[in-house]
Amino acid sequence: MKPVDAYFLKQEEPYQSMMLYIRYLILDTLPDVKEGLSYRIPFYKCYGKPMMYLNILKCTTYVDVAFMQGIFLEKDFPVLKNDNNRKQVRSIQLKSLEDLDFENFIELLHASAKRLKT
Repeated sequence: MKPVDAYFLKQEEPYQSMMLYIRYLILDTLPDVKEGLSYRIPFYKCYGKPMMYLNILKCTTYVDVAFMQGIFLEKDFPVLKNDNNRKQVRSIQLKSLEDLDFENFIELLHASAKRLKT
C-alpha cells in the first residue's frame, strides 16, 4: 500500500469519504497530475510543480482543499478563500460533499493546471 493510500484510509468519516472523492476528481480530471505525500499530507503536482493539497486543519470541521497559487485564481473562482492569512494559497473548505459545486471544481482544476503549464 502506498503511503498516500494509508493516509486516506486512516481518516475518520466524513472526512475520509470527502477526501477520497476529491482525490478521485483530481486524478480523473487531470491525467498529468502526480500524487504523493509532502509534509505528511496528500499533495498534487502538475507539470512538476506543486498545484494543490488536501488537509484537515486542527480544531476545524472541514476538509481544506488548498490551491498553491490560488491567489491568481480567486477572482474567477470566488469559492476560494484566504483562510489563515496565507500569502498565495487559497482554499475551499468542505464540511460535506453537498458543499462542492462539481462543475465549478472541475473548471478550477483545469484553470489551476493551465496556470502551471505556462
